[in-house]
Amino acid sequence: MYQTFDVTTRPEDGPPRLAALRSKLAEMDLDGFLVPRADAYQGEYVAPHDDRLAWLTGFTGSAGTCAVLMGAAGVLVDGRYRVQVRAQVDQAYFTPLDWPKVHLADWLAEQLPDGGRIGFDPKLHTVADIERLRRKGADAGIEYVAVENPVDALWDDQPPPPAGPISVHPLNYAGEDHADKRARLARELAEAGARAAVIGLPDSVAWLLNIRGSDIPRNPVPHATAILHDDGRVELFCAPEKLSEDVRAHLGPDVTCHPPEALSDRLAALEGPVRLDRTSASVWVAEQPGKTEVAMGQDPCVLPKARKNPAEIAGMQAAHLRDGAAMCRFLAWLDREAPRGTLTEIDVVTQLEEERRRDPLLRDISFETIAGSGPNGAIVHYRVSEKTNRAVTPGDILLVDSGGQYADGTTDITRTVATGPVSEEQRACFTRVLQGMIAISTLRWPVGLAGKHLDAIARAPLWRAGQDYDHGTGHGVGAYLSVHEGPQRLSRQSDVPLEPGMVLSNEPGYYREGAFGIRIENLIHVVDAPTLPGGDDRDMLAFETLTWVPIDRRLILRDAMTKAERAWLDAYHAETRSRIAPELDGEALAWLDAAVAPL
Repeated sequence: MYQTFDVTTRPEDGPPRLAALRSKLAEMDLDGFLVPRADAYQGEYVAPHDDRLAWLTGFTGSAGTCAVLMGAAGVLVDGRYRVQVRAQVDQAYFTPLDWPKVHLADWLAEQLPDGGRIGFDPKLHTVADIERLRRKGADAGIEYVAVENPVDALWDDQPPPPAGPISVHPLNYAGEDHADKRARLARELAEAGARAAVIGLPDSVAWLLNIRGSDIPRNPVPHATAILHDDGRVELFCAPEKLSEDVRAHLGPDVTCHPPEALSDRLAALEGPVRLDRTSASVWVAEQPGKTEVAMGQDPCVLPKARKNPAEIAGMQAAHLRDGAAMCRFLAWLDREAPRGTLTEIDVVTQLEEERRRDPLLRDISFETIAGSGPNGAIVHYRVSEKTNRAVTPGDILLVDSGGQYADGTTDITRTVATGPVSEEQRACFTRVLQGMIAISTLRWPVGLAGKHLDAIARAPLWRAGQDYDHGTGHGVGAYLSVHEGPQRLSRQSDVPLEPGMVLSNEPGYYREGAFGIRIENLIHVVDAPTLPGGDDRDMLAFETLTWVPIDRRLILRDAMTKAERAWLDAYHAETRSRIAPELDGEALAWLDAAVAPL
């Protein structure tokens, strides 16, 4: 099994660790310290060695920050984790804070009206984060001080840093030789007046050099930093034991490899201007060039990586067909077993992973499978453990959000399933979520619009009923890379214009705390929209669907949907049958035939 169900944190561990940290801060003459869920590479997911936020607070979500003061400890989380954080931290000692309603700088100013010294680990915070805090903190008399991390000094059984091997990502999947990528991006750097760029995001390094890593669970990326020079040469900084002779041969003579501890001296020796991305370069990295001119600008890999080439799109399409077949086998099993009342959430996760593992191209799951039955479905990023494992009671709604990391692509799919008779209210909520998902699937829009311009379209059916959800409508997805990939998103926070080749999730939802959760998710990619008869001579874009798995018709109020919405669903189901049926036989094929019957 890739996924385990161990209880990894306990709320009762937090208070003594918090007390020890406060004693340490007093020794350091600090009034507070920031503990983000971050590592030195600024990726979204962290290795066990870097999960300081979970060690201190008990909160295990993928995003958050704890601000530890002498009299308070606030844990900032977004809408995905508002329910989860309350269950995982001791609220007598840690106060959950609702971002973005509460901003860290504002909360610190309220807590420290006379100012104070707040410590932070310069390797764990980006330049942009600390610039923002210092700008707002100046008026409040708050000083932000870079220090050695006191959590590491207290964490006696801290796991060692990861040292997973690096592998070659084959050209037939990458679609472009890394020498061509390096040359192309180097020309763009030179044209912009930069001599070099520091690339710290693990998925950017992996994409640029056509390599994959194994340092982060569920994400095939290496802990490594790269310096791209304006002549196409790259200096790669990673633990030497990660690089086999085959990988070194793949990288070739224009990629020189150094141990991580050499990075500081090499940055100091660069001739500028050197480009750093303030949204992903750590404060520590920004300090190393010394007198070398630094020019802030975007990571040169970010947009090219997001614009998938034809080979990457073909790989994603192929992976989704096999993944769709695994999902259909799983859903056929679920429909047979769930009414018996003997299943638990762990049984669901285990069975789904077994179905995916039949594929020889599976390398891992793309995140911990979310299988929330009844009220657990309302915990947006719920992870089942031995402690929380709940029976799948017939009649409960079951939310299953999962994905696979295949050699040719990454998948992410959510289906919400009825395990027995459900209420009209639940069906009405499900139908509104489905209408929002269909609205995004069928959308056309003018070139130049960003995710923030489209996000509301998915919410409109829920808004009309006085309902909403507290997460973005969609995130970017990598091609056998991170399941959450920037910069593209379907979110009111995103101002990055959507471009052909970008892959995103389309996942509106609705959650009623203590009762049920609903989410429907397909992956989609951006394509040029065909010209319509009578339309303007205007360049427009559209989405093309990657995910082909039936949507539970038992949860739909047919008469609440428009004729066009019903036609889209029937066409989607017909296409699903056409694409997936050749991959199935027996019981699974019979289940598929029934599941895709016209609405």
